[in-house]
Amino acid sequence: MIRNLLALVGVLALVAGGYMAAVMPGMMQLMPGMMSSGMKPIIDVINKDPQGLMAAAGNLAPGAAEETATMLNRWVASKGEIGYTTTWEKKVKEGVTLDDIKASLESVATNRNIKAVGELPLSDELNARGVKSGTLFIASYCNPETARKMVDFAPSMAAYLPCRVAVIEKADGLWLMTLNMDMMLKMGQTMKDHPELLKAATGVRDTMWEMLEKASTGEI
Repeated sequence: MIRNLLALVGVLALVAGGYMAAVMPGMMQLMPGMMSSGMKPIIDVINKDPQGLMAAAGNLAPGAAEETATMLNRWVASKGEIGYTTTWEKKVKEGVTLDDIKASLESVATNRNIKAVGELPLSDELNARGVKSGTLFIASYCNPETARKMVDFAPSMAAYLPCRVAVIEKADGLWLMTLNMDMMLKMGQTMKDHPELLKAATGVRDTMWEMLEKASTGEI
């Protein structure tokens, strides 16, 4: 009887293993890596406080899983480059100049009531120092009321202020880049009990996205 039960368990294990290999080949390939010594710090955190991990996951905003998947795809595609993983970027249309981009950004900022709080013309400074550089320009923006509300909600968010748009010259032309604002809204603590903050933060998110969209074509 015991021998028969053991045989049945063995068959079930083989069937389960075959099923896992068929429907989740990626997970099967990841298992050796998950068990490696390099993953030990992560496994230790999970083992130390699994209830805390579940509580934190339960406090995430709607859409957290989808946004995590989006970022994971970018992380994999870039072979682990964290900047690419956490940003939005938009290719600038051929013929659109830095001055065109600046004018477009200014137009969106005015229409969206977000304050321009600084410019950092890094390439100008580098070239003035005799260091040859393609375009590298950063413009900063802030809505003070929203910033205050966000910092009151989560003080560490102050480290992400102000919002920035970078203009970068790469081999194929100019690119616009900014922080992925969906990461801020969807992968942090839920704001369901703070509807005014959620509305304001979403407005800033939409503003930064519009800046990328319009500045990439020089639209005013």
